[in-house]
This record gives sequence, structure tokens and C-alpha cells, in this order.
Amino acid sequence: MSGTSLDGVDAALVETDGVDIVRPGPSLTIAYTPQTRALLRAALDMAQKVAAGGPVPHSIRDAGQYLTQAHAEAVKALLAKAGLAAADVALIGFHGQTILHRPAQRWTWQIGDGAFLARLTGIDVVNDFRSADVKAGGQGAPLAPLYHAALARTSELTPPLVLVNIGGVANVTYISGDLVLAFDTGPGNAPIDDWMHTHSGTPVDEGGAFAATGKVNDVALEKMLANAFFDRVPPKSLDRMDFGIDAVKNLSPADGAATLTAFTAASIAKAREHFPDPAATWIVCGGGRHNKTLMAMLKARVNAQVLTAEDAGWNGDALEAEAFAYLAARSKKGLPLSLPTTTGVAQPITGGKFHKKT
Repeated sequence: MSGTSLDGVDAALVETDGVDIVRPGPSLTIAYTPQTRALLRAALDMAQKVAAGGPVPHSIRDAGQYLTQAHAEAVKALLAKAGLAAADVALIGFHGQTILHRPAQRWTWQIGDGAFLARLTGIDVVNDFRSADVKAGGQGAPLAPLYHAALARTSELTPPLVLVNIGGVANVTYISGDLVLAFDTGPGNAPIDDWMHTHSGTPVDEGGAFAATGKVNDVALEKMLANAFFDRVPPKSLDRMDFGIDAVKNLSPADGAATLTAFTAASIAKAREHFPDPAATWIVCGGGRHNKTLMAMLKARVNAQVLTAEDAGWNGDALEAEAFAYLAARSKKGLPLSLPTTTGVAQPITGGKFHKKT
């Protein structure tokens, strides 16, 4: 999994039947080099120009090749860590890198070459998980909820539960009995990361330490929370670039970081307005859970127990990667990857493209 935070590749091993058997195994993260991160950032910028009618530049194709090679290296490193050979693994679920997501135009774009990855690793690959859902009128995101529900069935936590994934974009999965409701809530780490990149040259606000030195600007915060997206009835999804940093551009670096962090926390908390019943427990996964300032702001706004994935006995750094391994198994069996209550598609729909190893 390479998420919208552009921090690196998460790789995880899962033993699963794509239904109820879920046994997570070893995992690892390989951080992108500054050069790879810059290449992917350039691809994000170029994708906007392509969407406006421009040609697909070589830089996007090059980014896709570099991305695929980075994933192959992650696979090989994970196999070495686990003491396994390629022949021991049935499938790779390869999400690719989202560089544009516009479901209203029935368009979602993930770069990465599934056939090339299969050749590089000697393992069958499933990729392109989102296109079928988007073409069928769904949001194409989030796709991890069915895995979240499978994990929840193995836990002793009392429903209703909410799983919050804070990556570049934040999303929630609300689980109560047979109901699995999911949607993007708003920005996650992306605006914070972009602000830090601009004002400090660092890719993230490590631990939320910089935001902790600033003061939240309530006027800017309320302006951002007035976005019509938050009132839209889910399912709904976002592109990484849908929420920028213009509202805080005149603030000091520290106040801007604090305000953007508060914006992420507040927009996640607003998800409660769309739940049928209050949730007893919120479980946070994704890179955002390492941001202590963000977690404190979220706890202050949510009238419920807030845990990290590790508190629930899960690996919060590996959860998204595990999810796409699980979805690969479902895709191979022709099982649904999304539901009307997770992406807004008219009926449960499968997806993914299969690439045989050569």
C-alpha cells in the first residue's frame, strides 16, 4: 500500500480466505527516498493538468515504473523478513498510487504496473481495485471497510465501533451488526504535510510537536468547516488535493500547523452526524495516530473511547496493506469489494485486475 501521504510502501502478509479467516503476519514499511517522493508529488501536479485536457507526460509513466519497482523491493524485503519464498505466496494486492480521484466524472487514476510487478516478484498480482466501482457509479473509496468488518468480527470490542484511518485523506468505517457504513470524512495528514513541506522543508509534523507550539485560529477553522462536503450524506469520497491550505496561508507557520491539525480532528468528529447511533469506541489507524496533538484534539471532540489500532490488538501501520491483500483474495474469488453503504455503488460489486506471474 502506498497512500496519499506519500511516505513510503507498507507491505504485509495475511493468511486469509477473503471472508472470515484473517490472520495477519509480518509487515514492514520502506520509506520513499526524497527523490521518489518528489517524483510522486510531480505526478500529482501533472495529473491535474491531464484532467484539464493535457497529454499524459513521460514523468507520470516514469513515476509509475519507479513506484512498481519500489513495491517489488518491499515484497522481497518482506519475504526475507518472514523467511518465505515467492512460491509461498498466492497473491499480491497492489493498490498503486492514487494521483487523481474524481468519482463524479467516473474517473479514478492509480499509477503502478500490475503485470510488471508480477514479473519482478514471480507472484500473481491483483491491482486496479477502484475502477470497476467508479465506472458503476460508486465513489471508489474507501475500500478497506470490508477488511475492517472482518477484523471487528475477530475482536471482543462491543459495537457500534468506528475505525478511523488517518492517511493523506481520513475515512471512517462504522460497524454495527451487519451494517458496514463507510466514507471519507475530510482531510487527514495531507494538508498538514503540505504545510510542513512548504514552511519547514520536512515531510511531516513529527508527533504533532510543531502544531503543539501554535494556536488554533478559530476564524480560519470555521471557514474550512463550512465546506459543503461535510453536510453531504455518505457514502462520499475525496481526492488528496480537494482540501488545500489557502485558508491558513496568512497565519504563522506554527498557527497554520495547529489550525490544520484542528481541522482534521474536527472534520473526523463531524462524521458522528451521519451515524445511525453513537459509537462506543473509536479505533484510529494510519499514520495520523502517531500525531499526539491530532489525537488529543480528536479525543476532546469525540464523546467516546478513542483507542489506537495497537490498543485493539492490531497493527496500525499495516492495516491498509493487509486490507488490500484481503481484497485481492476476494477479487480472485469474484466476491464484492464494495457495498452500497461503503461507496454508494448501486449493488455490491467486485473489481480488480488479475496479472499472472511469468
